[in-house]
Amino acid sequence: MMFRTAAMLGLSIAAAAGAQTVKLQRGDSLAPVVRRADPSRASADSVAAAKVAAALPKWFDDLAVNAFVSTAYEYNGNRPTTGTSSYRVFDFSDNSFNLDVAEVVVQIAATKANDAGFRVDFATGNSIPQISKTQDQTATQFDLQQAFASYIAPLGSGLRFDVGKYVTHLGYEVIEGYDGYNDNYSRSILFGYAIPFTHTGVKASYSFSSKIATMVEVVNGWDLLRDNNHSKSIGAQLTLTPAAALNVMFNWIGGPELPNDNHTKRNVFDVVSVLKATTWLTLGVNGDYGIEDGTSRANPGSDEIWKGVAGYAVAAVSDKITVAVRGETFRDAGGARLGTDSPSRLSEATLTPTYRFTNHVLLRGEVRYDSANQPILAKRGTLGDSQTTVAGNVIFVY
Repeated sequence: MMFRTAAMLGLSIAAAAGAQTVKLQRGDSLAPVVRRADPSRASADSVAAAKVAAALPKWFDDLAVNAFVSTAYEYNGNRPTTGTSSYRVFDFSDNSFNLDVAEVVVQIAATKANDAGFRVDFATGNSIPQISKTQDQTATQFDLQQAFASYIAPLGSGLRFDVGKYVTHLGYEVIEGYDGYNDNYSRSILFGYAIPFTHTGVKASYSFSSKIATMVEVVNGWDLLRDNNHSKSIGAQLTLTPAAALNVMFNWIGGPELPNDNHTKRNVFDVVSVLKATTWLTLGVNGDYGIEDGTSRANPGSDEIWKGVAGYAVAAVSDKITVAVRGETFRDAGGARLGTDSPSRLSEATLTPTYRFTNHVLLRGEVRYDSANQPILAKRGTLGDSQTTVAGNVIFVY
């Protein structure tokens, strides 16, 4: 009797163990292990992957895809009733969380003689695309920020040609992307009111040596896909690198920019210099001088003249923390650039600490103070001569 009972108990335990084994084998935790351990399956997968790779065109190996996302919140102490901060370029929304831009860049880079490539930047968002889009574009929250083809001719060190739409060569600051972003969250007055954002046309670039490089271009004008007159604008750049720590760029663009007007010329001269003063301190300066024939609003018939200077300092406190300071002043003698119809001066000072969580994520805070020589800054239901804003900005780069 005891033997029979023990035998029945042993059979019950064995059955239970068998049932548990079956349950685990059907579960997700062990099933993948069994499949990976199967050499015939692994071989079949390798063959299938090789066939897929072989079916792809060879240029696919050179294709690069990157992404950039910037989102922020900003508060204006003036509390403008329109909800829009005065004379701000991309950070114009008061007391609002904003998706400044979400951008995807697809490209094949041309890097050596006889290389051909292209770059396309798709940008969307409720801040940057609304401002940086071309004047003749109707979409407000989408911008084909750049779309150009490239070829490097086998001449000397390589003569590079870019044809299509691309960001301007003028200015210290940039329209941010995965391959470059500014040290301050807000953009300078010079960035928004002294120079263009983009051009559509053709440019040729050539490096004579590691110390001297040049660029010339023929374009439709300022921020235009289609020209608004029958004349083109010409641009040029001379880059000097007299020492490893110092870089100086002399930029110019000139040509008729008014609609249906081939004679009224606009010229802008722009200088940018960057000095790596120490291992932890970088200094920069940007100067602009612009003139347009007979377009002054303050003195009709006279030339419109604008000029300004901005200074930059960036200190690396640690591997993860930097502090950036910017100060600038901008003078609009004819009142056309700022739209005041009178001689105007606008200045600002900005402090921007940045914390880098990883190479892909960073957080910026910012405090900025703007002042003007007359009440042109929105302040509740009226106008004032100053405004203060605070902002927080998160950037994702991939």
